[in-house]
Amino acid sequence: MISRRSRAARLAASLLTTSALAAPFIAAPAQAQWIVYDPTNYAQNLLSATRALQQINNQITSLQNEATMLINQARNLASLPYSSLQQLQQSVQRTQQLLGEAQRITYNVQNIDEAFRTTYGNASMSASDQQLVADARERWQNTVGGLQDAMRVQAGVVSNIDTNRAQMSALVGQSQGATGALQATQAGNQLLALQAQQLADLTAVVAANGRAQALTEAERAAAAEQGREQRRRFLAPRQDYQPGNAQMFPGSEN
Repeated sequence: MISRRSRAARLAASLLTTSALAAPFIAAPAQAQWIVYDPTNYAQNLLSATRALQQINNQITSLQNEATMLINQARNLASLPYSSLQQLQQSVQRTQQLLGEAQRITYNVQNIDEAFRTTYGNASMSASDQQLVADARERWQNTVGGLQDAMRVQAGVVSNIDTNRAQMSALVGQSQGATGALQATQAGNQLLALQAQQLADLTAVVAANGRAQALTEAERAAAAEQGREQRRRFLAPRQDYQPGNAQMFPGSEN
């Protein structure tokens, strides 16, 4: 009996020891969690978030405006992708070439002064009749050459009209399609250059026509002066003339 009681006591002690050792590893039951709602704090947080979102929107709008400004500045600084300078220079050079090909009396002050001192001056009283005729023929050739030069300049200017029309159409199109201020200004400047080229052609025509008219008038004035000299010579009495009787039919009887 004693042995059984001791075994029972030892078993009970062992169970108590095991329970004591296992007690710390038993999880405690979860405690309930309560959420506290604060309306004032919620309103302040919502207001702060709204203000932050508004600031972000303002920054986005500012960046968009800056990007638009930079794009516009780039457009204003963009150069016109078209130039009529070469065509205009070629037209001016053609007109200058025609003026430079003037025959005989050219557009030179010294050349003109020399011609009017000699060919278009007063008829020399000591010049021979052959010299007077040669001078008159030279003046006639000068006049004809001047008229031909004027017509050649006129033809050259007329040939430039088609080129000018094409350039004007292209420049107006470029001006209307300009993406910025610089392109519009450059198109306007080229239109002004085209107008200057047309004025240069008009000046060349006026100069050529004026030259031809001046040569015609100078020839007429020189011809009148030479006519007076020839008339004076014709009316002047000759020393070798001796009046006498003239017999028309020698050997005939009266």
